[in-house]
Amino acid sequence: MHLVVNKAKHGKKIYHSILLRESYRENGKVKKRTIANLSACSPAEIEAIRLALENKNNLDNLVNVRKDIALEESLSIGAAWVLCQVAKVLGIDKAIGSDFPGKLALWQVIARVLDQGSRLSAIRLARVHDVGNVLGIDRGFSEDDLYENLAWLSDRQEEIENRLFTFRGRKGTRELYLYDVTSSYLEGDCNFFGAYGYNRDKKKGKKQIVIGLLCDELGDPLSMEVFPGNTQDIATFASQIKTVAERFGCERATLVGDRGMIKSAQIDNLPEGFHYITAITKPQIDSLLGQGIIQMGLFDSELCEVDDDGIRYILKRNPLRAQELSRAREEKRRSVEKTLLERNEYLASHPRADVSVALKKVSNKIKQLKVDGWLTVTVDGRHLSLILAEDVLQEKTRLDGCYVIKTDLPKEVADMETVHNRYKDLAAVEHGFRTCKTDFLEVRPVFVRNEKSTRGHVFTVMLAYMIVRYLRHAWKDLDMTPEEGIKQLTTLSAVKISVKGKGSCLKVPQPREQSRKLIDALNIIMPTVLPDRKLNVDTKKKLTGRKTKY
Repeated sequence: MHLVVNKAKHGKKIYHSILLRESYRENGKVKKRTIANLSACSPAEIEAIRLALENKNNLDNLVNVRKDIALEESLSIGAAWVLCQVAKVLGIDKAIGSDFPGKLALWQVIARVLDQGSRLSAIRLARVHDVGNVLGIDRGFSEDDLYENLAWLSDRQEEIENRLFTFRGRKGTRELYLYDVTSSYLEGDCNFFGAYGYNRDKKKGKKQIVIGLLCDELGDPLSMEVFPGNTQDIATFASQIKTVAERFGCERATLVGDRGMIKSAQIDNLPEGFHYITAITKPQIDSLLGQGIIQMGLFDSELCEVDDDGIRYILKRNPLRAQELSRAREEKRRSVEKTLLERNEYLASHPRADVSVALKKVSNKIKQLKVDGWLTVTVDGRHLSLILAEDVLQEKTRLDGCYVIKTDLPKEVADMETVHNRYKDLAAVEHGFRTCKTDFLEVRPVFVRNEKSTRGHVFTVMLAYMIVRYLRHAWKDLDMTPEEGIKQLTTLSAVKISVKGKGSCLKVPQPREQSRKLIDALNIIMPTVLPDRKLNVDTKKKLTGRKTKY
């Protein structure tokens, strides 16, 4: 018996067929007949049959070959390979570069998605995930290389962001940008940007850094910048104007920011051709009502617009938000009433109890819940009572759910529905901050201290967020979060095949059904075989002398 490979050409297509045939004699003539058509067999199966036929007269050879082959579980391949391919789809790999520092930077981004830790943690991850064969790194590295790589990233951040901007579309075509600011507290006090400021994390007594995130109209991040922790939100706005105008080559653009970001001073300093979309505060709404520019009845419409000397005001009332505020006030009032009832019962059962102490506890509760503007406590003998200021409460609830969007965009450029929807798109930036701070990725903990390392660390988080955002969109129909999907793919490991005296390679097995669905949703093709690179990734135990450097 032997194998025969036939080729047949039909038009431009060439068809291959693999047949198992044998020779025999009939009437003194040698003839051949087909025993089986093996065209549906895999290449590995074909080679196995060919090997068996070649050694059919000496089966000991087959036994020796089996003894010379060793199978060994290798490192995890699934998650790292998928994240690397997503980075290619987003253009991150090309923007960073394919040299050794670029590959190290890409590993830092992938490691940030896999596990939010330090550079030392990224080294330990490289002992679990096959970074060498996935990224093509053939040189060993340690945490020292990763720390130095953060400075490399910081120095090239603008260049990388510009490449990513160009990769997503022709330069200068985007005219709408979303911008927001957040802060992240520090555990130590030696960071270059660390300072005391308005702490959104409610961590009293801790220094922080301020982070500005600029996104396009779809919510995809374009640029991330770090500021000292005591920088006010409005002070960061000018740098983003410069980013849009100079680095991204835009002659005209509209910046969308919340009411605390874009104020009169920032509006007055906008370059020619730049516009804004923002919201105004409750006192500013009251001022417009007092001037007669707007009226309360306009909030009853689904969406209403008022033009005042080229400034457009888009008015709307959100009934759901109004109900939320009403329920919150009612819950606070009940909480105060509960405290008052407890104090009254205590005073009744303890004749010698001090009424002033009970009064203080109820008053403190009112101040704690910030309802002292319309709720007060009085004393009549040894009995406490609550007084509700109806007129004050009515005035306070008058604008519940009401908001006003302000813009100088001409009507022919954007109607009021478009302006309203673009302001609501800021939720995409806020979602990005939640992802980078508390949801999946985390800027914290910040294990670096100097300026370049901090900028490189935050920039790494932004690039990682781009990948997580892509995964969330691709897997939304699978009812799988990015975190859950990555954990599932981490279970896919390669098998190391070693042949005695002939080297080794890595065989990637067929993914199980759940992993295959995740991979197919991303339109990614897993490799079948990878080279077995010998990568030396090590950690250094004595880091004490290096802490102040990074």
